[in-house]
Amino acid sequence: MAAKWIETLVGSLEQKKQYKHHMARIEALPEPYRGSAKALHRYFMYHGGILDGDTITTMLGDFVDLWERAVADGTPVRAVVGDDPVEFAETFLQAYAGRQWIDKERERLRKAIDAADDNNRQEDRP
Repeated sequence: MAAKWIETLVGSLEQKKQYKHHMARIEALPEPYRGSAKALHRYFMYHGGILDGDTITTMLGDFVDLWERAVADGTPVRAVVGDDPVEFAETFLQAYAGRQWIDKERERLRKAIDAADDNNRQEDRP
């Protein structure tokens, strides 16, 4: 009972555990992979705007898997991210595009403009 109440307030405890586990895996990467993964993770959190906890934990798990595979194979960082790390990050995020925080604001903007347009049309009627 208490766990359900707490999850209602703070979100899924299981997702938080998974997130912390994935972050620990990033911390365990050797340099320069760790620094690169942390920089990309920061960009994901600022740019991604993903709301769904399941999507975030799935994305982060796949992301860490990618870096662990690169370490195991000895793949250079630049070979993973390419010439433009921003393009890599945004392409990676697109694969996990779920509902984002900006979607709500986009819908508000559309409704506000529609309402203004409707009011304008009503004023133009004789």
